[in-house]
Amino acid sequence: MKLHSTLTAVAAAGAMALMMSTAASAVTLQMHNGGDPGSLDPHKVSGDWENRVVGDYIEGLVTEDTKADAIPGQAESWDISEDGTVYTFHLRDGIKWTDGTPVTADDFVFAFQRLMNPATASEYAYLQYPIKNAEAINSGEITDFSQLGVKAIDDKTVEITLEAATPYFLQALTHYTAYPVPKHLVEEYGDAWTNIDHIVANGPFKITEWLPGSYVHSVKNEDYYDAANVKIDEVYYHVLEDQAAALNRYRAGEFDILTDFPADQYQWIQDNLPGQAHVEPFLGVYYYVLNQEKPPLDNPSIREALSISVLRDVIGPDILGTGELPAYGWVPEGTANYEGETYLPEWSKLPYEERVAKAKELMAAAGYTPENPLTLQLRYNTNDNHQRIAVAIAAMWEPIGVKVELFNAETAVHYDALRAGDFNVGRAGWLLDYSDAANTLDLLKTGTQQGETMNWGNNYGRYSNPEFDKLMTDAAVELDLTKRAGLLHQAEKLAMDEFAAIPIYWYVSKNVVSPKITGFEDNAKDIHRTRWLTKAE
Repeated sequence: MKLHSTLTAVAAAGAMALMMSTAASAVTLQMHNGGDPGSLDPHKVSGDWENRVVGDYIEGLVTEDTKADAIPGQAESWDISEDGTVYTFHLRDGIKWTDGTPVTADDFVFAFQRLMNPATASEYAYLQYPIKNAEAINSGEITDFSQLGVKAIDDKTVEITLEAATPYFLQALTHYTAYPVPKHLVEEYGDAWTNIDHIVANGPFKITEWLPGSYVHSVKNEDYYDAANVKIDEVYYHVLEDQAAALNRYRAGEFDILTDFPADQYQWIQDNLPGQAHVEPFLGVYYYVLNQEKPPLDNPSIREALSISVLRDVIGPDILGTGELPAYGWVPEGTANYEGETYLPEWSKLPYEERVAKAKELMAAAGYTPENPLTLQLRYNTNDNHQRIAVAIAAMWEPIGVKVELFNAETAVHYDALRAGDFNVGRAGWLLDYSDAANTLDLLKTGTQQGETMNWGNNYGRYSNPEFDKLMTDAAVELDLTKRAGLLHQAEKLAMDEFAAIPIYWYVSKNVVSPKITGFEDNAKDIHRTRWLTKAE
């Protein structure tokens, strides 16, 4: 993602004054959105801060309700074949892009083909690999895009054929990778179709302004099929990664919703803003990736030492103060289609002192001691909570012979470094796009060869094990859900036993919502589309 320059304080203050005056004549939602979008193109985005914007202005065949469950979107209904491999979607009458061009089945066919085109380099294309020939096209094995299992039967009918029955497919279609793009504009402008001069929408809102480093501004799309029930007239998605500053602006009435807050302020918020903090468990894992592409982290013994010496139990209650539960596995408890015991390694049951002693032995065997430490750079994206955790873990690693250099950067720069392999240890997090174990386990699959380069996707640590890959491949075509879960459990255990990454805690969503806002419902995906919200003035 490209890094955008920030506005000056004067320009930002002027923008805020303009927004506050605008709010006097419209129902305006002021959303604290965290990071700056790297793109507004659904095939180019990668984070929840971008999903909040993109999911308001583009809608797929299905969309999310207040609980983030799949409901009809641009398709008013669908049929599923008896064997579960063919989905036939029937588009609504009268749907159109905001330039007046009808939304047709061809827009969806075009979008899925563009998504899988290796040249698009969409990081999350693999989320739609259940579609027939999707992976083969995305890897370059098949070059005829018409072989993708997405067809336009007519202007209002989209047929999607899968490789095999996929129990979570409708949930997968709620993800932005399944959104349509305006074929007529992409063919005319290429990737520049999302420039403000060209961009169109088919969702409940349309984007009218983007000031990189400050905010994205959207207004209600009056042509949206459910516009009569959309109660917010405009939304400002504010860029601000300083959580303390965001909380101050919320207290001043400048923000209606915070999408995160400093953990050390949780008690203060509970005491002084009763009922406004929404801290709820949801499907996601906070973790550190270890760059296994080069020494010394290609050594599983060093990875083991780093992992077992992390005292996870203190992070949620003490360092963050918001009760996050320690994570030792890769798949959050409660994930659908994943019955069986939650992965818990034997070493997690040992007293912490014994774990540290074992870690010291492993490091010493590799030639590292507190007197001759291994120096590692630990990268994290700029955020108060990430910093607290990094400082704490650096202190935990020091006794086993690891000297940590902390390095922070803005979100876009940080993730660019992870994708480029420019790191030793890096902070990352994953929120499930749909409730299925494959959604997290796929993060650890070996990358695909694309031309002369290897595309690792979101497998930032470059973990690679052919046995793991085979288990994931076998699970993808296993129709018996019990057998499929068994294969996925084997894959999780294999990767975690090899310390493919360091899971640290299971996420809780941390929002603060003004009493003026109604319609905000906590859910396991922490997705809250603006179309469901109302605001009392």
